Amino acid sequence: MTTNRVKWGVLGVADIAVRLVIPAMRRGQLSHVMAIASRDLEKARAAAASLGIERAYGSYDELLADPDVEAVYNPLPNHLHVPWSIRAADAGKHVLCEKPIALSAAEARELQAAATRNGVIVAEAFMVRAHPQWLRVYDLVQTGRIGDLRLIVGHFSYYRRDPNDIRNRVDWGGGALMDIGCYPITIARWMFGAEPAEVLAQIEHDPDMQIDRLVSGLMRFDRGQASFTCAGQLVPYQRMHIFGTHGRIEVQIPFNAPNDRPTRIFVDDGRNLTGDSAETIELPAADQYLLQGERFSEAVRGIGTVPSSIENAINNMAVIDALFRSAQSEHWERP
Repeated sequence: MTTNRVKWGVLGVADIAVRLVIPAMRRGQLSHVMAIASRDLEKARAAAASLGIERAYGSYDELLADPDVEAVYNPLPNHLHVPWSIRAADAGKHVLCEKPIALSAAEARELQAAATRNGVIVAEAFMVRAHPQWLRVYDLVQTGRIGDLRLIVGHFSYYRRDPNDIRNRVDWGGGALMDIGCYPITIARWMFGAEPAEVLAQIEHDPDMQIDRLVSGLMRFDRGQASFTCAGQLVPYQRMHIFGTHGRIEVQIPFNAPNDRPTRIFVDDGRNLTGDSAETIELPAADQYLLQGERFSEAVRGIGTVPSSIENAINNMAVIDALFRSAQSEHWERP
């Protein structure tokens, strides 16, 4: 299998790329990271040397011109996701783009058009969609372990108020909803297997940087509801709860699952309120970034499909668009 590995190039030296994604993909059986680019050639060379990457480029265009690169990972700031992913697609490269894939659903559709006209795969890097704990949760829901799914509740927060952080730049697509609110949205849509009919949002903005720092969202599905809160200026915490007519599932570390220890989910039939009746399901340690890269490389080789397609990305962005509109209109909005 290793003789047919997909040859990857990486646009930029973003922290998530050099610290998490590239080291994980280098351990994969089907993913070979062979090139990295930065607008600063020395930064590219330094990253290449530390990560064992053979080719370093001083511009993104040089990497896209490399005929050996088959697929591109794009971890650039949010406002550069679509422009450079389109350029990669136009260069004939498959693209795995960090979330959120775009600044709007309309912009994501432009990327979809580029993928179609060039015959390449474009996917959104929702690594959680490849993690075994979420595959187990999905299976438990689908097989009726908790009865009929009715409600999903989630929270995701961290604290960062550095004005130089790209997450705090409004013009770069910063803010809590884009950065982390997208996770409970995609999980809810996945578990319900449907799109929300309407959404409602309440948003609080930072008075200086104007980014959304605290978001409460509600999504109405035909079979139930999903609610979530996300924040960029709260104590770090994350949890997801899935409720059915006869049971519930709690995911302990839903989004930043550690790669060096088992993960745990709890399944409870509600026999007592202390939680003593809950079954603990422990899954072996797994690196969701490695698995994400392998699933994408498999799709490039014609094996299976990507966990989060461009179509799924567009629908997720449509929900985010509607939540922003709802906060402005103070009414329910349709994605």
